[in-house]
Amino acid sequence: MKRVVINTGKIGLVYKNGDYKRMLTAGKYWLSPFESVEVYDMAQAFVPGGNLNLYLQDEQLRNALILVDVADNEIALRFEHDNFKSVLLPGRYAYWKGLVEYSFIKADLSKVEITEPISREILRKTLVLPYIRAYSVESYEKGILFIDGKFEKVLEKGEYLFWKNSTPINVLKADMRQLQMEVSGQEILTKDKAALRVNFYTQYKVTDIEKALLDNKEFEKQLYVLMQLALREFIGTLTLDELLEKKEAVAEYVLSAVKENAVNLGVKVSACGIRDIILPGEVKEIMNQVLVAEKKAQANVITRREETASTRSLLNTAKLMEDNPMLFKLKEMEYTEKIAEKINSISLSGGNQVVDQLKEIFSR
Repeated sequence: MKRVVINTGKIGLVYKNGDYKRMLTAGKYWLSPFESVEVYDMAQAFVPGGNLNLYLQDEQLRNALILVDVADNEIALRFEHDNFKSVLLPGRYAYWKGLVEYSFIKADLSKVEITEPISREILRKTLVLPYIRAYSVESYEKGILFIDGKFEKVLEKGEYLFWKNSTPINVLKADMRQLQMEVSGQEILTKDKAALRVNFYTQYKVTDIEKALLDNKEFEKQLYVLMQLALREFIGTLTLDELLEKKEAVAEYVLSAVKENAVNLGVKVSACGIRDIILPGEVKEIMNQVLVAEKKAQANVITRREETASTRSLLNTAKLMEDNPMLFKLKEMEYTEKIAEKINSISLSGGNQVVDQLKEIFSR
């Protein structure tokens, strides 16, 4: 006979010739020479050396255990005193009753939606993330959820979590802010066959995400084509001069022409306009020549107008000086003074005669 002691918080399993016989709780026991005991910690999972089902035939041992069966399409989240500890994969698990307060939440991975009472904090744990599919919709976006290729619902802003399985999930998103599209480098012929390039812009906003993403394929490309066709249609009815004079009318026409079709794309066009009109080199040179000629003609008109005004002023001055000799003398002195200001030095030749002549000029 031999004596064994099973401490508190421990469980002893008695074996005889390698076969399980009975369970011992905390206390002191005598064993026969052919018996042995294996001690288990009740704070740990019960993992026997043999087949668990053989041990469960003992009703006393069975009643001392919590059994958790996890199916092939499931996982189980294990909690100890309401604190998450681990993820249990498919199989059978046994835990001792009495010392640790266990709880379990089973999750059916064959579903897509997470309907189990599991908090987001737990779902974001490192141990759980391998079984989760996560999608985020930003505050300026909306999304469309497809499950197994079928439209399910519109997703507002937020984070969406789904179980990871073989069912395909896809989320399409659209930016709901005001956006701008550039229709650049459009080569267009005007009514008078002038080839030019136009850079155009459009401001738009997605208003119906289902129309934009479900009813239409690549709605942005379709909007681009609508703008392009409307632009070509209107510019083709104008000559080059008319186009340069009616740039604002182009934007008004394109906006009115595109608005109705844009609604069918789930889009609202709010503004558009011509950014640049780029002329070919030959046309640009001709336009520059015309501009230079116009400016020269304007300059000639201004010059003639000034000459006429100057002549009229001189005529009026002459009439005044004719009637007033003193005014004539003052004018003569004014011009003499201007001439003297520009003379740096005077060289005289001819003797006293030249000096007398100067005296006579400046003494008058």
